[in-house]
Amino acid sequence: MLSIGQFRLGKKGAEEKTQKEYNKTMASIISMKALLESGVHFGHRTNKWNPLMRPYIFTERNGIHIIDLQQTVKTIGQAYQIVSKTVAEGGIILFVGTKRQAQETIKEEANRCGMPYVTERWLPGTLTNWVTIYERIQELVRLERLRDSGEIHRLTKKEGLVIEREINRLETRLSGIRKMVRLPELLFIIDVLREDTAVHEASLKKIPIIAMVDTNCDPRTIDYVIPSNDDAIRAIKLLVGKIADAVLEGKAMRKDMEMDEDFADAVGVSSPAYRGPRPQMLEEDDLDDSDLLGAATLAKLGGRPEKGAAVEVDEEKVIVELTADEPTWMAAEELVVEEAVELALVETAETTVGVDEEVVLEIKEETVAETATVEEPVVEETENSKSQTE
Repeated sequence: MLSIGQFRLGKKGAEEKTQKEYNKTMASIISMKALLESGVHFGHRTNKWNPLMRPYIFTERNGIHIIDLQQTVKTIGQAYQIVSKTVAEGGIILFVGTKRQAQETIKEEANRCGMPYVTERWLPGTLTNWVTIYERIQELVRLERLRDSGEIHRLTKKEGLVIEREINRLETRLSGIRKMVRLPELLFIIDVLREDTAVHEASLKKIPIIAMVDTNCDPRTIDYVIPSNDDAIRAIKLLVGKIADAVLEGKAMRKDMEMDEDFADAVGVSSPAYRGPRPQMLEEDDLDDSDLLGAATLAKLGGRPEKGAAVEVDEEKVIVELTADEPTWMAAEELVVEEAVELALVETAETTVGVDEEVVLEIKEETVAETATVEEPVVEETENSKSQTE
């Protein structure tokens, strides 16, 4: 049996093993050597630092802060997973970098992964007033259609020049986001200090932010901080490339999920629905009339025996039933005769007016005789059945 100390050591060893596996996974995304070669670890001068970045600073050398690359590797791994998951769920990542060192890299990587970007001046209201920005994008599309169709040549020279200038201006400002039809689910920003307007609008719209944060920036407004050098072109190219790779991985995951859903839908349409096993039918010997017939049918049958079955007749019971049913049957027959006689009398009374009572009596006697002849076979049949039962 393990002691408490051994149990704690085992638990600590398991945690260390999990952490090593996690670090190995993060290292597979980006290596420490690549970060050192790209100069990601260089921060700003010590007299320009932001004290809130103290947890991300490793040391100071020659008046320059050195960023802790272990935390950089860890945060890049987290950002990589968040981006890939967001894109796999159909989200949009907006790349933002308006400084000269980042413009070309942002444009190339965003086009490579098929995501919107902003490399020129951030237009105020891009997120908070997206309706107006989208209207300007539609205006740009309309003017380009006017130019491409040749209708612009029908206008005067001055009007044509005004339209060309407007197209160029809108193209410069909105070229990166012209294919974005809704607000993004995530922002990736380079140089938080420069893009403070974008950070503020994202905070108002509650859009998560992933940012490269240098030692002179405030990390409190950033959801996912990547401590790194945001001035070196090589560092920017390395980290932006990893985020673009995460976007491509998320798109591949989404494509696989869509293919699986299409396959499942196709299978569900082509194949009949599974209804489970059919219930076993009972053998005919085990079935009874009460199992197959309803209550009304059983009442009509009155317990009729099956074909070919031996029938035991209780003679006394039959005689009692016949004698019990006889008065009811006789009363019914007499009622029918009386109704027929009355109907005949009424008809003859209507047709013959002024006829003597003797004629009426003769007609009545004839109708009674006819009904008596009809009743005789029935009575004889009942008498025969009584004699047989006796």
